[in-house]
Amino acid sequence: MIFSACFLFYACSAPNEHIIAITHATVIDMTGATPLADQTVVMQKDRIANIGASNAVAIPRGAKILDARGKFLIPGLVDMHIHLTAAGEPDGSRKFIIPLLLANGITNVRDMGGYFESLNPLRKEIADGKRFGPRIVTPGPYLDGSPPSFEPSLVVTNAVEGSDDVRQVAALGVDFIKVQSILSREAYFAIAQASRREHITFVGHVPDRLTAAEAADAGQHSIEHLTNVLRGCSRDEPKLMREQLYIPLKQETAEQSHGRIVQWQRQLLATYSPEKAAALLAKFKGKDVWQTPTLILLKNDAFPTREDSTLSDNREKYIPPRTLAIWKKARTEQIRTLSQQDSELHAQLLRKSIDMVAQMQKAGVKILAGTDAPAPYVFPGSSLHDELQLLVESGLTPFEALQSATKSPAEFLHTAKDSGTVEKGKLADLVLLDANPLDDIHNTRKINAVILRGKLLDRAALDQRLADAKSFAASH
Repeated sequence: MIFSACFLFYACSAPNEHIIAITHATVIDMTGATPLADQTVVMQKDRIANIGASNAVAIPRGAKILDARGKFLIPGLVDMHIHLTAAGEPDGSRKFIIPLLLANGITNVRDMGGYFESLNPLRKEIADGKRFGPRIVTPGPYLDGSPPSFEPSLVVTNAVEGSDDVRQVAALGVDFIKVQSILSREAYFAIAQASRREHITFVGHVPDRLTAAEAADAGQHSIEHLTNVLRGCSRDEPKLMREQLYIPLKQETAEQSHGRIVQWQRQLLATYSPEKAAALLAKFKGKDVWQTPTLILLKNDAFPTREDSTLSDNREKYIPPRTLAIWKKARTEQIRTLSQQDSELHAQLLRKSIDMVAQMQKAGVKILAGTDAPAPYVFPGSSLHDELQLLVESGLTPFEALQSATKSPAEFLHTAKDSGTVEKGKLADLVLLDANPLDDIHNTRKINAVILRGKLLDRAALDQRLADAKSFAASH
């Protein structure tokens, strides 16, 4: 008898919902080994119990069997920069963002700042198995200067506050500390020292009053959005820093402020030094400073162009109207004063940022895939696939890009013994694809099924989550 369904379910005895066997798949385990065809992966409860050639692996009685001929199995994906509480709580994370993450194969996230009183119950619900969702690590509130760039923030203006706030936040049970752009030098270095005292990692922006090299020397473990990295590659970095921090003696008009920013950005590009860039990247590698470029954020929010602003996106149907209105307002304000010359400058800044990621990869600086969703036009879930595409456009191979969303996050988060690769004994967080992502990174979007903690979400279940997110958006 011949079956044509994508998945075949067999039961030699009463089905055991705790055992799943994926048979005849090509396994891309992300260890660096050559992909192996015709493999069977057996999962028992939340772990991978066995992997091997399909003609050699014994399948336990009662297992649910999925025939995956012609399909490709990879580790679950990780978005290493997201904000789960940025769309209203308690429903924004639970009914808007998380369904979209799961539907796009994301099984782990690094939340990069939000309301801990909302995040902590959410991650506990997920950890206890009461809610189906990706594992979450988070810093809770940001540490920033005055006035802070975003909320929720603890405002740190001096060394005493920096030391006390790190102690306070660490005591909450956060996973790391997140620093922001407005911090003073005194506050930043106090945070760095306190983080060492509390044995907790600190990550985030390079504050405007510091150089990227100083942040690396201080022990900052990851830099987000390439903040002040291009400035660190300028032969005129001190001058650029002074101009960046300049406060006019009298109030500027909007046009004057815009003109000053544009001139600064042109100087940033014009004074780029390959020698300075090489030295900075060598420091990043030597100090183990990882980079989360969030190129999709730079493209869609930081450096939009007039051409991009006219594009429609059918993913808007998943975005609650209140959030979409914020996005559209921000985009309208950006484009209102954007001349064709400004648009071309944005394209150059994005291209330089993309080129910087390629240089980082060649220099041995470690890259993490992150999005900053739900920033304007950074769609939760699917934007991670946009980010992987941009990483490949920057010069990474599809394998290297995929590594930035699987194995590398596990190494960075010190969870490699349990996640990041498809290996026996590791957590059963997997994505089954209809096409080979190593041939074309776009194929990460062709998701047939997701396995989260050993539980199957087939295509119908994933489509239901998309429908739920669409319904939530329509009603809010």
